Amino acid sequence: MPPKEPEKRAKPSRAIRRLVIWYRRNAAVTSLVGTATSASTMAGSVAGAAVSGAGSVAGAATSAAHTVLTPLVFDPLRRLQRGLGGPDENTPINDADRLWVSVDGMGGDHAPGPILEGCLQAVERLPLRVRFVAETRPLRAAVLELGLEEQLNQAIARGLIQLVPSGPSVGMDEEATVVRRKRDASINLAMDLVKQGQATAVYSAGNSGAVMASAIFRLGRLRGIDRPAIGAIFPTRDPEQQVLVLDVGANMDCKPEWLLQFALLGNIYSHDVLQVARPRIGLVNIGEEECKGNDLCQRTYRLLAAERRFTFAGNCEGRDILSGNFDVVVCDGYTGNVLLKFLESVGSVLLDVIKVELPRGRRGKVGSAFLINNLRRIKKRLDHAEHGGALLLGVDGVCVIGHGSSKALSVLSALRLAHSAANHGVMDDLHALSDQHSASGDAKAGAVACG
Repeated sequence: MPPKEPEKRAKPSRAIRRLVIWYRRNAAVTSLVGTATSASTMAGSVAGAAVSGAGSVAGAATSAAHTVLTPLVFDPLRRLQRGLGGPDENTPINDADRLWVSVDGMGGDHAPGPILEGCLQAVERLPLRVRFVAETRPLRAAVLELGLEEQLNQAIARGLIQLVPSGPSVGMDEEATVVRRKRDASINLAMDLVKQGQATAVYSAGNSGAVMASAIFRLGRLRGIDRPAIGAIFPTRDPEQQVLVLDVGANMDCKPEWLLQFALLGNIYSHDVLQVARPRIGLVNIGEEECKGNDLCQRTYRLLAAERRFTFAGNCEGRDILSGNFDVVVCDGYTGNVLLKFLESVGSVLLDVIKVELPRGRRGKVGSAFLINNLRRIKKRLDHAEHGGALLLGVDGVCVIGHGSSKALSVLSALRLAHSAANHGVMDDLHALSDQHSASGDAKAGAVACG
């Protein structure tokens, strides 16, 4: 019997071999993408779990090609929920665990259609019920235009969404004080639902000044808090850690006492929602030394250093905000808004730089074909609007402010944030903070009277 011939190993296809050769010859591209990965991790929470995409090609084209082809992205919704300790989306939702959230359906550049679409996705993926406040006629037109009629009727029949009719809404270009005149505006009615206990949180992507004014007028400020602050979650080098930056736009000019109050609010939020055992508080400044900065920073530093209700980690320079060395960073609203808008620009700039640096010609087109979609997703993930919204801290209720350009994905992410804040007892601890302030004020008043 003739000896059995050894089995021949199947040769990889010519296309695979060409890809391997291309990537080996273009080491500059590999290095550039590696650098982009590091930069995007720090600037936009992009260092999340690497997912499939080019897995099959990469497996055949060696580990070097795999490193380049693997999408440099993460799902911000799952990422944010995991960070906030929420339930797994794959776990069936118990209707008894659902919380009511009121939504300003007329707030935002694209309202009400995309806002409703995001709410419909949220009630399917999160333990929520939504009271959707909007003008009847525009809402009906949007439902027909987007083909949401059947899905909406099913959600209403299941008791997951309730429509609440409102009067004329507040425009994105109107003054914040208009909320006093338009009493039946969607943002006011949504706030009233929280005030009346018919919702545990409120979300709006409308005029941020009007949202803040309505929250103050309808919900009221917490005792001991002079000015509410908008807190936004920024990424850090560690994909499992975020840093809360406040204020990012509510108060352009601040007093040292206000920044101290921001630190107290941020400490509670970071501990309760972000699950940080001992949040490290930082003060945005131009240097680490106590003597650095303007008069506001120097006076605030002394107040924060003397406070015993949180851990003050010192001044935080701009380059350290995303370092992971701080859990909460406080600053005036002018500085915070500049930081927020700068972070929003990183994605588009990073994509443009990489597109310019990619090789030209046929080989460059081959590599670009595999990278361009991933790079576009990087740009999208670095956009802070895709992370949902920011919490308005200091008012007597859970209030999430979304980006004006919010669409379904942003609404879903923002409602996830609202649920986490409402579900972790943030308001209980904030009320306890107010009680401490009230007791401290009574004690001081008594001491003055005795004197």
